[in-house]
Amino acid sequence: MIGYGQRITQLATENPSRIAVCIDEAGRITSYTISDLERAANQLARAYQQRGVTFNTIVTIPLPNSFALLVAMLAAWKIGAIPNPVSASMPADELQSIIACAQSALVVTATDVISSHRFSDAPLPALNEQGGERALASGGSSGKPKLILPKDRAIFNPALISGLFKPEKTALVCGPIYHAVPFSSTWQAIFNGCTAVVMQKFDAECCLQRVEQFRVDRMWMVPTMMLRIWRLPESVRSKYDLSSLKNVLSGGAPLPAWLMQCWIDWLGAEKMYDVFGPSERIGGTIINGVEWLLHPGSVGKPLPYAQLKIFDEQGNECAPGVMGEIFTLPQSGQGSTYEYRSAVGDAKPQNRKIGEWESVGDMGYLDADGYLYLGDRKSDMFLCKGRNIYPAEIEAAIQEFPAVRSCAVIGLPADDGGNRIHAIVDSAEKIISENELKQFLSVKLTPYKIPASFEFVTEPLRNDAGKVRRSALRAKRL
Repeated sequence: MIGYGQRITQLATENPSRIAVCIDEAGRITSYTISDLERAANQLARAYQQRGVTFNTIVTIPLPNSFALLVAMLAAWKIGAIPNPVSASMPADELQSIIACAQSALVVTATDVISSHRFSDAPLPALNEQGGERALASGGSSGKPKLILPKDRAIFNPALISGLFKPEKTALVCGPIYHAVPFSSTWQAIFNGCTAVVMQKFDAECCLQRVEQFRVDRMWMVPTMMLRIWRLPESVRSKYDLSSLKNVLSGGAPLPAWLMQCWIDWLGAEKMYDVFGPSERIGGTIINGVEWLLHPGSVGKPLPYAQLKIFDEQGNECAPGVMGEIFTLPQSGQGSTYEYRSAVGDAKPQNRKIGEWESVGDMGYLDADGYLYLGDRKSDMFLCKGRNIYPAEIEAAIQEFPAVRSCAVIGLPADDGGNRIHAIVDSAEKIISENELKQFLSVKLTPYKIPASFEFVTEPLRNDAGKVRRSALRAKRL
């Protein structure tokens, strides 16, 4: 085992000219060696120290996917500080809320990275103790900012690295590194002596080009990205050589079963994976495409490090096939894998607990064989005429309609005092007939799940990490 910062020093000493990172900025590729990364991080780490950053303090980094972002994160590890990458386009008020949660020692800009070149690029002394691995911002469904800090230290232990995050040669990172899986995909590729090809912004065809160009063997995507690739003309999808791919990993949001089936038919079941698990690392599941064909729509069985149960509102364990709230228990015990941090004076975020079990609010059910099927976030579920409505299920059906790029389903007030189902549909500037869409849904959904109203827009409803804030969409329409 070795600290993250020291691991990069080790790799740079062994083979300084090896390409560690390729940054794709709107189709323009810039390559950086492991030595480039090492030297720049050493310089910036010394600049951090001069500006008062100390052990286990948090450094907030509102930068896009870029070499500067990676340098800023690595520089924090070099001195035992905790990197807090956030969206570069985050609204100012939300960024201030995150800074307040973090009590940030420093907010890093691209200028900070550039101006640090006046400092020595020599290796820093090895730390006697490693600081925290990361602090990731999460607003959850409520939009209330908080930080999730894993209890893990910034230590590279090759024995604990999942094969899903350990490329043979090259990993393609399609999503923003301020989210958990792109974060892991990027750094585990680098720490394992491989190359991370990082897209600054996702583009469907460009993604396939990069797989062919760099002989990518590991790739992670959210379902929205998979949908956009699948919506490319077949002549475009088929012209690229994707034979190097060994693992295509989906996560971050429920993956519609029809879309998983399309990718299995296209690339092969053995290459496809779907995962589920919160950033709190309290438990999760995984399934391979071969297994998935036997349990269509499932996200798999629990990973070895945690148990999983489904409970109803009264705290009773649900029978197989019955939807309830997903609770997990890590081997190390409740509360052992993470901590939340909120702004001083704010109430500390709390998850629902039943005995030693804990939930972050996801809904789902287990089949008779113990395979998990996702519903939605509990906070996104709503009642319509006395029935539970799970938006993700309806969204999956709508997104199957050919002209749809993304969608969101919310509950709006109905005349009877309850909710009506309202669908916001991103048609990517294509005209969609509401009647044709309703007819399409009539064979996909039971009648009471078909939206009562539709709203057509031309801007994406999910961000690059596949996330949608339904509560914010609903509040805007109210």
